[in-house]
Amino acid sequence: MHSAPDYLQALQRLTPADKAVLITITDAKGSTPRISGTRMLVTAAAQFDTIGGGHLEWKAIATARLWLAEAGAPGPARELHLALGPSLGQCCGGALSLKLERTDGWNSAEWQQQTASMQRERAALPQLYLFGAGHVGQALVNILQATPCQITWVDERDHLFPANLPPQVICEATDTPEAVIAAAQPGASFLVMTHHHGLDLLLTEHILKRADAGWFGLIGSQTKRARFEHRLLERGYAKQDLSRMVCPVGLPGIKGKEPGVIAVAVAAQLLQVWAARPTLSPFTPQLIQDAR
Repeated sequence: MHSAPDYLQALQRLTPADKAVLITITDAKGSTPRISGTRMLVTAAAQFDTIGGGHLEWKAIATARLWLAEAGAPGPARELHLALGPSLGQCCGGALSLKLERTDGWNSAEWQQQTASMQRERAALPQLYLFGAGHVGQALVNILQATPCQITWVDERDHLFPANLPPQVICEATDTPEAVIAAAQPGASFLVMTHHHGLDLLLTEHILKRADAGWFGLIGSQTKRARFEHRLLERGYAKQDLSRMVCPVGLPGIKGKEPGVIAVAVAAQLLQVWAARPTLSPFTPQLIQDAR
């Protein structure tokens, strides 16, 4: 599993003397490839993340690298205002405003404030607690790591966690996963797909005790659901509680039992759930100003 280039991870690896330009979409009107708040980091030799690709991205990178090549002090932030149709030949038809900041122009306090602000933004992303690092779990993380979410990945078998995961994926190797459920943020999503039905049932019980869970999915068939419902009813859970359990999981209409197919169906379902309950606030320049 390979992590996608990540602007925040790359930024945290820079020293204040390293030359780089942080590019942020500050305003997006009409049809645009990415939304306000999207960022990428550009150095003289590399880029990290994307603001949408195409001529838009080429223009932004070229402008950033011309700035990096200039002599003298970095100076204040710069702005680009682009109409995607007329100026860039893209068919989106919208308009974007970009803010370009030279990171080598930040002082020590600004470095700390900027990265802290970006980490707070990342913490506001949809939260997924994923239990199980088997084939489907790995395929799912491989997909979701390229989407705006924060994943806490839980399994007692720490050797199954891949190396070089992006910072939005946090691995928890523990033999008490129920403690992770108890500590989860309100409104978080839970997805259970471990290697043992007994463990799945235990986790299901603990998740159903959380009335503030945003969404709960359990991998399995209708037969598994029926068996779990029978056992849970015996243990005092109400039918209303069981209605919060999504099992089987995955977007209907996507058939196949291969791990990759299941992962695509589940990822699509999660994105639908998160889109219906957006947790990201629109980006405003004031957010960055407040951090200074």
